[in-house]
Amino acid sequence: MSRDTRGGGLLRRHRDFRLLWCGETSGKFGASVTRVTMPLIAVSTLHAGTFEVGLLSASAWLPWLVIGLPAGVWVDRTRRKPIMLAAAAVSLVLFAAVPVAGWTGHLNVGLLLVVALLTGAAAVFFQTAYTAYLPSILDARDQPEGNAKLHGSASAAQIAGLGAAGLVAQVAGAVNGMLVNAGTFLVSVLCLTGIRHREPPADRIGLRSGALLGDVGDGLRLVVRDPWLRTLTLFGSASNLALMGYQSIQVVFLAESVGLAPGAIGGLIAATSSGGVAGALVARGVAERIGTARATLVFELGLAVFALLIPLSFAGAGLSLYVIGGFCVSAGVVAGNVIKASFQQRYCPPELLGRLTASISFLNYGTIPLGALLAGGLGAVLGVRPAMWIMTAGVPAAALILLFSPIRRSRDLPASRRAYGEPGLPLPDAEPVLPPR
Repeated sequence: MSRDTRGGGLLRRHRDFRLLWCGETSGKFGASVTRVTMPLIAVSTLHAGTFEVGLLSASAWLPWLVIGLPAGVWVDRTRRKPIMLAAAAVSLVLFAAVPVAGWTGHLNVGLLLVVALLTGAAAVFFQTAYTAYLPSILDARDQPEGNAKLHGSASAAQIAGLGAAGLVAQVAGAVNGMLVNAGTFLVSVLCLTGIRHREPPADRIGLRSGALLGDVGDGLRLVVRDPWLRTLTLFGSASNLALMGYQSIQVVFLAESVGLAPGAIGGLIAATSSGGVAGALVARGVAERIGTARATLVFELGLAVFALLIPLSFAGAGLSLYVIGGFCVSAGVVAGNVIKASFQQRYCPPELLGRLTASISFLNYGTIPLGALLAGGLGAVLGVRPAMWIMTAGVPAAALILLFSPIRRSRDLPASRRAYGEPGLPLPDAEPVLPPR
């Protein structure tokens, strides 16, 4: 682990973190471009329906349900950086294939679904490895700042990407917009390659040699038995169902129900995403002032109620309802993620971090394709606006889970499992393969 103690912020004094930050920010920019251009390709170029658009969004997240848990074991068994490099390279090739197929006349909805599914699988490995890799290059005292900077820059990149996606789609066509995303993964590969930190061999303490199911079970048991992790995971699962539900059909909602052009859609979604930057900026200060547990309630429940403004949107002045609602939701989600990321990195035993990340992501992200499919189905049966009402109402409803948990009675989330004062899940009885670092 790097221990640069010079003054200044992380981005100025920590070269490896700066490269990781650049690569991750570039990837988030590309992901936000895809978030607009993929549905636009389906709707405007391939004339897909609401259900097909929902299915497209679901395909990108379905791999979390299929390979999310074994990916966590793999990450704990090997070095994380090669996994991230391979995942970024695969995504680069797949996203570049979309405009090539468009130029050659082979583009169809089926191809988009395959690309979404395979790049989603690459994202599973990248995100799991990245989450476990970050603590290895940052001291514990730098992790809150690192998480805040990463989440803040990710939100800023999303704003730029969403706005750029709409403009690119309007000027050059939605299909060509996928070249932008492919280019961002090239930047990610170059940045990861430049990191000098020599990652030590994987700490295999607690891993059962060859026992995949047992290793997967260790991560799941930690989540299920620990009340803090269980609460945040259940909340994340319910929240993501609602969030992805309305986000998967928001392009259709803004295009058909509100009547906006592609360029305006990208700009409007970018405006709502700016709330994420605000959330990242204030998360640490609010948490230090009122406590991490109380700040979680403020961000995840207090700001979530503004989601109910989104389905009230209409052309003209009514667009302000969409912006206010989306801004507050985005601010709450990102601020909550900053707090939860730092909590998870401190609270979890390092040798279980990959499996814990995979278990939480499996349960959290596993509901995302369900939310996309549900919203697409509701939109096809009831109409787009009623579907938006149902899904946005689910955002504050999900946060009620936090009120029936230890979070409601606490000022702060525990700094460690020892600090919590309960044994929780002990380290699994296993045959150590290598001594601890």
